[in-house]
Amino acid sequence: MTYRGLVAVDHGEFVFLDPGELSDGVVRLRLVDTRPADPRKAWVPCYVFHIVAADSGVPVGEIQFRVGDTERLRLYAGHVDYGVRPEHRGHRFAARAVRLLIPLALRHGMPELWITCNPENIASRRTCEAAGADFVEVVDLPPEIDMYQKGERQKCRYRLKLSEL
Repeated sequence: MTYRGLVAVDHGEFVFLDPGELSDGVVRLRLVDTRPADPRKAWVPCYVFHIVAADSGVPVGEIQFRVGDTERLRLYAGHVDYGVRPEHRGHRFAARAVRLLIPLALRHGMPELWITCNPENIASRRTCEAAGADFVEVVDLPPEIDMYQKGERQKCRYRLKLSEL
């Protein structure tokens, strides 16, 4: 594996791409890590970005973009995972960050992004909707997956169809 900056150029069959400038003038995404797939854990390759306020340069949260198409991703884990620091919540930074991932997802040939959250997490559900994702369903987590073992029991599933954007 070879690295140029923080982007792995070649990783076996998977190639991490240079994401380029991901900004909408309010937030920008700063790549901080790439994580290779881990087949033992059923994990796919992942980009990790800081969500940064464009005006101040202050990191306000983090977003991960998982590249792959597995049942575990579609049903339970999602392609996108985000978090915004409490003092920066309420500004739609996470929804903006999700939208900024779309060009990178398209470059990876992905027709859609699945985003999941716990049913009681109203803020995350609103983020999915503000990003343009459609609610699909609530699914029960199977006992054998790590999320269930950590006490979670259900996930809301949202789909962001990239072909319709």
